Amino acid sequence: MPEDSDLLLARTKALLRQFHLHAKKGLGQHFLIDPAMLEVSVAAAEISPSDTIVEVGPGLGVLTEKLGKSARKVIAIEVDNRIVVHLKKLFSQQTNISILNEDVLKIDISDLLENQMPDSNLNYKVVANLPYYIAAPIIRQFLEARITPRRMVVMVQKEVAESIAAIPGKMSLLGVSVQLYGKPHIVEYVPAKSFYPSPKVDSAIVRIDVYEHPIVEVDIGGFFKVVKAGFSAPRKQLRNALAQGLAIPPNDAADILNRAGISSQRRAETLNLDEWAELHRTVNSNTFTGN
Repeated sequence: MPEDSDLLLARTKALLRQFHLHAKKGLGQHFLIDPAMLEVSVAAAEISPSDTIVEVGPGLGVLTEKLGKSARKVIAIEVDNRIVVHLKKLFSQQTNISILNEDVLKIDISDLLENQMPDSNLNYKVVANLPYYIAAPIIRQFLEARITPRRMVVMVQKEVAESIAAIPGKMSLLGVSVQLYGKPHIVEYVPAKSFYPSPKVDSAIVRIDVYEHPIVEVDIGGFFKVVKAGFSAPRKQLRNALAQGLAIPPNDAADILNRAGISSQRRAETLNLDEWAELHRTVNSNTFTGN
């Protein structure tokens, strides 16, 4: 590792000792000790002095500190109350950094932002190193919120990153769930040695540029009912997967696909967003009576 990484590792271990902390496996805590990857995340977010940044899982505050130097306001949300005590002491003199002891999946993020930013236009970005085990639901929570971010730059497990940024042919349910709301791309891969303690897998930094509105005009609930049905048996042909997922006869599923202009022999991973939208419209059209 470069010398800077050694210094950050030493600082991390010292802070953990000082505040009698240890990484909780149950919370997916792995502390980033690679300064270069911190710089990549901050650069990818393209932070301006007028930006508000929401950070989830700030850990020991290494990324928080960098964000605070660039942004107008940083709202750091941390579920571990032991770490919150440390963070509040660390940033007690920095008025542009707010530390909130909350479980991000149990709060209404839009309500929180309205309380934290009463005098702003509620534009914000998310920059975070997300715990592996809840990364996908956190991303979806922000993208599906009443007040969405303009951009998300998140570090997640490598396989999750590749699923988010997948293209038709390798598409996933998570990919559809994210790409309906924004355009993702992988900024950088991050080796496991960049963390302390090292996880068993590599990570990646993903940037998602969020659309003002979903990229296809659909009823969100009905749309995802169809998409989930298609991916309910991803190795099966769509005719059989839809029949299983929608609980309809295979012949009805084949008819739906035919009228949507999609071969019944294709698999869910091959469809693009427009095709999913057309399939959703066909399922919900007045001419289909199989449901």
